[in-house]
Amino acid sequence: MAAIDSLIATAVSDTDLLRKLDGQGDSFAVPRDVEFLLRAPSAEKATTVASFINDYQYGVATAQDLEDSPSVLVVVHMPIEQHTIQSVSGFMACVCELFGLDYDGWGCVVQVAHT
Repeated sequence: MAAIDSLIATAVSDTDLLRKLDGQGDSFAVPRDVEFLLRAPSAEKATTVASFINDYQYGVATAQDLEDSPSVLVVVHMPIEQHTIQSVSGFMACVCELFGLDYDGWGCVVQVAHT
């Protein structure tokens, strides 16, 4: 999939997830840990990408399931307002395109603002 196609698909998926979270009463402006999952074709690739993300402080990345199903879990503490989450999500999709991984999206715990 070309990078532009990946970005378009990611934006659609992000918007769908934001709608679901909004329906659960999420307050998008409240910062929280957001997890991004990048699926790797090999343990070596997962380790390389985790190192890249950590070296340049794009998030806190951990290579995981290296023997069975290699992937990289990236955690970024951030709000999930649409422009913010789509920028970071799009960046993760681009990293996957550059390194030959599959971007599997993001998730987080619903946050409700306390008034």
